[in-house]
Amino acid sequence: MARKRKNRTHLKGAAATDATQEGAPKSFVIKHGTVGPSLTHLVRDVRKVMEPNTASRLRERNRNKLKDYLVMAPALHVTHLLAFTLTPKAPSMRIVRLSDGPTLSFRVERYSLMKDILSQSKRSRSIGMEYLSPPLLVLASFPQPGPGVPAHLPLVMKAFQSLFPPLSPKTIKLSSARRVVLVSYNAEKGTIDWRHYVITIKSYGVSRRVRKLLEGPSKAAASTTKMLDLGNERDLADFLLRKKGEPGPDGYESASSAESVAGDENDQVDLADDYVGKNNKKGSRRAVRLDEVGPRMELKLVKITEGVPGKEGGVIYHSLVKKSKKEVNEQKAAHAAKAKLRKERREEQERNVAQKKKGKKVAFEEGDKMEGDEEDEEEEGEDGEGEDDGAWDDEEEIEDDEEEEEEDDIADQSSESEDERPPPKKAKTRTKR
Repeated sequence: MARKRKNRTHLKGAAATDATQEGAPKSFVIKHGTVGPSLTHLVRDVRKVMEPNTASRLRERNRNKLKDYLVMAPALHVTHLLAFTLTPKAPSMRIVRLSDGPTLSFRVERYSLMKDILSQSKRSRSIGMEYLSPPLLVLASFPQPGPGVPAHLPLVMKAFQSLFPPLSPKTIKLSSARRVVLVSYNAEKGTIDWRHYVITIKSYGVSRRVRKLLEGPSKAAASTTKMLDLGNERDLADFLLRKKGEPGPDGYESASSAESVAGDENDQVDLADDYVGKNNKKGSRRAVRLDEVGPRMELKLVKITEGVPGKEGGVIYHSLVKKSKKEVNEQKAAHAAKAKLRKERREEQERNVAQKKKGKKVAFEEGDKMEGDEEDEEEEGEDGEGEDDGAWDDEEEIEDDEEEEEEDDIADQSSESEDERPPPKKAKTRTKR
């Protein structure tokens, strides 16, 4: 019997570098503090959006602090930290650019989970292969930098752009464009909408029933048979033209109502390269549709600060607190003084550590020198004792008479000790009456 060959599931070499691009931003999506199950599911959904350049199976513990992730992230080449927590008013999300900042704090006004979006969708999708490549980022409704535009909006745009790998139209493979993340700015409310879509390619210019003939049965039907079931139809026209449950005046569906479900003429594109799916070859005309899979969030920017949590600098923007120029300058001076004091303490600590290491090294060398001197003295003493023992053996001898006298004395002492011993006690026995 031939031995079964194992299929390698781990990527090696060039394949591993292709899956996760070199230099691509990597992220941690975590929750900290006491949060409910709903916010926990939101954290998992955001991890799905950030795949594959994120820690999908990261497990937080209650004793983990935010500082632990900030210390551990640079060693793992993590560039961003998305931290969710629950405040008395609403959930909040912080986007931290490691390792020097800035930090953007958002309030999550409303959100919907992936399971909620998919349950309301008419077309159920099997999610899986789309997450092997990073999503495409689309920024919508953000104003261009100018004199009348708030200064914090360009910084918000750059913060979201840095979360995802940059898009290069010349080098990107068409088959890797599977998902879209839409970040749009609502000027009326001053909020940012977060949406997540999956790109779907369909045949253009044909009805749904004709497309079934061209593409074959669905995945659920293909598990049992590879052919369409036309047993309930009398004629092929019944399947192609009749709308199920709604017959036309002549009993058939009109051609105008049998339009493609993929969209109108504005959605048609000519594929520049082969794409995933059946018959999606290069040069074929297809219709593009975006299916939302979630999660969905409405974010409200609260503040932007320099630095990272625990080492915050000046406040760049705050939506609730407004300060004058004098107060801003005083705040900058206070932060500069704190930074200078922190630097002086760090340098002093490094000097103390170096001095202690130097002292330990000197003490260690002196200890080795003293141990060497003691060993030399012991060797000299052993040599002298060996000479004395040899002289004693040559000059003095023990006589047999002296040995016999010592044996007699020992015997007399043992007999005297036996005489002095008290007699043994009688054992007591109980008798029954």
